Amino acid sequence: MPLKKAQIGSSFLKRANTEKLREVFQKYASHQKDGEYFMTSEDFVRKFLGLFTDAAFNDESVRLLAGIADTSKDGLISFSEFQAFEGLLCTPDALYKTAFQLFDRQGNGTVSYADFAEVVQKTELHSKIPFSLDSPFIRRYFGEKKQRLINYAEFTQLLHDFHEEYAMEAFRSKDPAGSGYISPLDFQDIMVKVKRHLLTADVKDNLVAVTEGHKVSFPYFMAFTSLLNNMELIKRIYLHSTQGSRTEPVTKDELLFAAQTMSQITPLEIDILFQLTGALQQSGWWRRKKIQASSRIVYSDLSYIAPEHYTKHITTRLAEIKAVESPADRSAFIQILESTYRFTLGSLAGAVGATVVYPIDLVKTRMQNQRTGSFIGEVAYRNSFDCFKKVIRHEGVLGLYRGLLPQLMGVAPEKAIKLTVNDLVRDKFTDKQGVIPLWCEVLAGACAGGSQVVFTNPLEIVKIRLQVAGEIAGGGKVRALSVVRELGLFGLYKGARACLLRDVPFSAIYFPTYAHTKAMFADEDGYNHPLTLLAAGAIAGVPAASLVTPADVIKTRLQVVARTGQTTYSGVWDATKKIMAEEGPRAFWKGTAARVFRSSPQFGVTLVTYELLQRLFYVDFGGSHPTGSEVHKSKPMDAPSNVRINADHIGGYRAAVPLLNGIESKFGLFLPRFGFSQQTSSASKPSS
Repeated sequence: MPLKKAQIGSSFLKRANTEKLREVFQKYASHQKDGEYFMTSEDFVRKFLGLFTDAAFNDESVRLLAGIADTSKDGLISFSEFQAFEGLLCTPDALYKTAFQLFDRQGNGTVSYADFAEVVQKTELHSKIPFSLDSPFIRRYFGEKKQRLINYAEFTQLLHDFHEEYAMEAFRSKDPAGSGYISPLDFQDIMVKVKRHLLTADVKDNLVAVTEGHKVSFPYFMAFTSLLNNMELIKRIYLHSTQGSRTEPVTKDELLFAAQTMSQITPLEIDILFQLTGALQQSGWWRRKKIQASSRIVYSDLSYIAPEHYTKHITTRLAEIKAVESPADRSAFIQILESTYRFTLGSLAGAVGATVVYPIDLVKTRMQNQRTGSFIGEVAYRNSFDCFKKVIRHEGVLGLYRGLLPQLMGVAPEKAIKLTVNDLVRDKFTDKQGVIPLWCEVLAGACAGGSQVVFTNPLEIVKIRLQVAGEIAGGGKVRALSVVRELGLFGLYKGARACLLRDVPFSAIYFPTYAHTKAMFADEDGYNHPLTLLAAGAIAGVPAASLVTPADVIKTRLQVVARTGQTTYSGVWDATKKIMAEEGPRAFWKGTAARVFRSSPQFGVTLVTYELLQRLFYVDFGGSHPTGSEVHKSKPMDAPSNVRINADHIGGYRAAVPLLNGIESKFGLFLPRFGFSQQTSSASKPSS
């Protein structure tokens, strides 16, 4: 099961340390009573959470939100209440529990009719389309005399059913004659007021267009709201239809066939889905992206209809820069900056990956250089593990890192140019819907492999000579600079053809395999957790590293200085013939295990570091970003933009602001943000 990007649960949000949490509390608590500090409503909501920061904020809304943490309902939040709410935010059902505490006005663990009515009447929706609090729906939940108390489990169902009932009541108010139809403008009015938490800006702008000017029937109205409620299920149906592909176009008939196994989705909802995407394709996002309307849909179409999920804001960035306003503003200079940005991050990622697996690389090199059938005759190492032990025994732990410095000096530009060229060529062959043919993926990888040889070959020949130097007992210390002086400029490219023979097919195999494996591990929104990136990078390295081992053996033999009595080679073909004649075909696969165990984790670490750096230091150049790094969803109407998490939001409080926004975006419980002056609110503060 793919990992979720921002699942709110004990396995993802760890509890904050008590002492650190107390420090945060003391920083914001301004009210002192009996020698103890407390947070006021404004301390908690406006100063700590950073909500309702406007001068003319609505004091009543602030007190309602503060009441979620204030379980004693005395208008003040103690440290124990502050800590208890932090723990609640770490639970798997934190969103529903937070909503429950909003309605539990008495703090007794139940919701009464009076509690429910008090909160509902203060929402923006009720002020626009009043809900009948004496309706049969209310009496079914709270009893005929409205005296029944509702516990948490029952409340979750009430909250779910409430907005469906609200929509039906709004339809009835627009259809007083009971004809079963409303006008397109009335349909738009209801959706904007009652279901605005389900609407993106593009969907809102096309509510009338999707009706094609016809009256809206009650079944159509219910199917439309049901479709918006079930967009996550629609995505699963799409993925079921395409067998996991997010780029394969799907027709209405194909989606209908896939939906047969899921009874919640009706043919009318599928019809509306294609009507809606058709209306959007004639305007808005598709037109801005210069994508033509089509009778087929792809996964990205669904993502631009579905509102952004409330947990998305938990993902943080250390830096966020917008270099251009739109892709149309991408100049040649901006594209050069983008390549420089990728090159820099690729250098850092390559250095991290190389350092992690360098001891394995050293063992691999010594195993491949070990000759059988030569004058020397003696086999120094029985296997890779024996080699590892003997290096530590005779050369110490630092012996495992012989040649690391030149490796790091060379691996930075080597990995950087490989990653940059692969991204650059992939960008050129990727269409506007993010689709790239397989042969183009292979070509991009091959170009990346070929381009890196200019850095790889000098690096490899110096590194290999340093790595095998320790095999000679009592031999003098060999330094990288002396190796470079001895070889000269042209000598540094000895074995370059073998290097090309290894690196081009390696990258041609690796990068397409990585891209497809990563897509398989992505969640239903197309997002990749860092662990899935690491796994995809490591898995892709297995076939790529193992299949090109013969070329790696030939390259190693050409670049190592043959000792007295050992066979010498004049070129790739000469080395191939002599190795086959003297040692047999098995010699070409020497060090395969060590190579796989080195290349697989190295590229896994390198790729996960490269992509995480792009997430943490995000720069929008108007081009493409690594797939799976973000969820391309449109925001709901009135969604807060550029939400940044306060450094003081530790532990469960990392989820506080996204969850409070989620109460609005998931349940439609919008509280008025303006209404009372700051002076008025100040008068209502609890006194010492």
